[in-house]
Amino acid sequence: MDSGWTDLWWQLTAMANAVILAAYLAISFAIARGLLRARQWRNNPLGLATASIFFSCAVHHGSHTVHLLLPYFNMDVHGGLAMRMAFGMDFQAAGWDTVTAVLAVWYWTLRGRFPALVRGAALFEDLRLRQAAEATLRASEERFREIVETTSEGVVVLDADGRIGYTNDRFAEMVGRTPDDLPGSAMLDLVTGADQAVAEQALSAVHDSGATHFEVGMHASGGRVVWARIALTTRVDDAGTPIGALAMVADVTEQKSIEAQLHQAQKLDAVGQLAGGLAHDFNNLLTVIDGYAALLIAEADETTTKDLVMIRDASSRASALTRQLLTFSRAQTARPQVVEVAGLVAGLEVLMRRLIREDIDLVVTPTAAATPVRVDPGQLEQVLVNLAINARDAMPTGGTLTIGTDRVDVEQSDFVLVSVTDTGLGMTPEVAARAFEPFFTTKNPGEGTGLGLSTVYGIVTRAGGQVRLESRPGLGTTFEVYLPAATTPADAAGEADEPQRLIAGDGTILLVEDDPAVRQLSERILRTAGYRVLVGVDGEDALAVAGAHADIDLLVTDVVMPGMNGQQLADRLTDLRPGLPVIFTSAYTRGVLTDTGDDRTVAFLDKPFTAAALTAKVRSVLDNHAEAAASPA
Repeated sequence: MDSGWTDLWWQLTAMANAVILAAYLAISFAIARGLLRARQWRNNPLGLATASIFFSCAVHHGSHTVHLLLPYFNMDVHGGLAMRMAFGMDFQAAGWDTVTAVLAVWYWTLRGRFPALVRGAALFEDLRLRQAAEATLRASEERFREIVETTSEGVVVLDADGRIGYTNDRFAEMVGRTPDDLPGSAMLDLVTGADQAVAEQALSAVHDSGATHFEVGMHASGGRVVWARIALTTRVDDAGTPIGALAMVADVTEQKSIEAQLHQAQKLDAVGQLAGGLAHDFNNLLTVIDGYAALLIAEADETTTKDLVMIRDASSRASALTRQLLTFSRAQTARPQVVEVAGLVAGLEVLMRRLIREDIDLVVTPTAAATPVRVDPGQLEQVLVNLAINARDAMPTGGTLTIGTDRVDVEQSDFVLVSVTDTGLGMTPEVAARAFEPFFTTKNPGEGTGLGLSTVYGIVTRAGGQVRLESRPGLGTTFEVYLPAATTPADAAGEADEPQRLIAGDGTILLVEDDPAVRQLSERILRTAGYRVLVGVDGEDALAVAGAHADIDLLVTDVVMPGMNGQQLADRLTDLRPGLPVIFTSAYTRGVLTDTGDDRTVAFLDKPFTAAALTAKVRSVLDNHAEAAASPA
């Protein structure tokens, strides 16, 4: 090759090595600066190895550059020096090649643990640390997914427009959809029309407040409405800008139903207290009307007697109405007696026809056999009324309600059977299995308390009986009430041929009654029957009267009185005078009267009572007390 071209080639080679020198130095310094700024100089060996390799290569190319430029030195003047420099440069290049090779081996031992440069920023990360961080992130995501998918609440992720981005399985199950069907749909589309405004306001307000909660009805499959309590929390991006909301949704349908039933029960309780109070006052008036009519009959002529009998009949019918009112309000105290069931059902027929609608036929099929049972007649009426109302509601488009009575043998024991059959909608086996549970109802909120059939069950079982249910969807329902047959005939009290004469006696009676008209009538009846009567207008007054008279044979007291009630008065007096017989009178005890048990000297007389019934009860209790006192025991 021509010497001119040789010189040019050497010059170009020297220039290329100089450029490579500059590039490698720049790269090594850039990496070193990045490591220093990121404070990775000590804990990032790959970065240090990379910077060292580039620096070693830079020095190596620098030595080549100097070596290529040596021929241009004056060999005549500096020949010895040039030879020595050339030899030194070769030795130095070989040394840097060795260093570079060692650094390359070191680099490749680290390369499996580290990825390449990060975005060209001359910074490196330890792959083991990144893998550990990724594993931690995956574990965190798995825990979050497990929590979200197993929580009892629905989880919904909403975007800024209120559209669903994600839902867990619980929320999808709540609304009767699949999780894949919901993303992309608007949350408001699931809310019922009546609650749309509430939901819209909450979605708008959450971006300002950060969190809010509300309750709405939500559409579910099958036309159902699910009540949901929703807690909304704002979702923000890294800059703090709202990008949507997170909704935690709890199904409170059952809770709302129980609240509605409780509210309905509270309303019924308030109505019952009002009805009981009215019945108490009304029965006081009926007691006065019937009592004075009975007293006048003894002195009246035939024509006047007929008129007075009509007054008494009207009073008796009014008394029956108040008993039914107390039955509806569940305000009557349980007083079992032997009742003829067929006769009681026949007497309720008129009331039943008023309870059911015109499109329902009522058929009563009584048995000819005797059907005596020992039960509280008011509570048995309540059983029949509840079953009739239940049957009526099961026939929204009309039908037939059949009430029958019979005398049957069950496991060699006599029972009286009362059956109530409707031709209504019927029940599924699942509903029938829960029919007697308190507060269980298939009616809409506000239409039923879920207490009717549980009350029936409680009354019948306390009377020693059983209730059986047979029902099929679309084929109606039959309730069968089995009550143990009584061995004695039904009580004669209340029959039309009740004797009207007063039953005479003697002794001192403490009469306590807060109603002036009833007090005056009762005092006159007892005095006419031959008793000495001491009168108290309330409990405190009665204690004062009793303290002034040592000889008292009987306490006759109203139960519901202002201040001290009749039970409290009786307790006080019997503590002072052990064995003192007591007769309580009331139409509505408000639960203050304790069970008198089998003690025949503690009796109860319903209001309104007749003059004959009052004197008969007084004579019976005094006779029982005398027998007990004469007994050797």
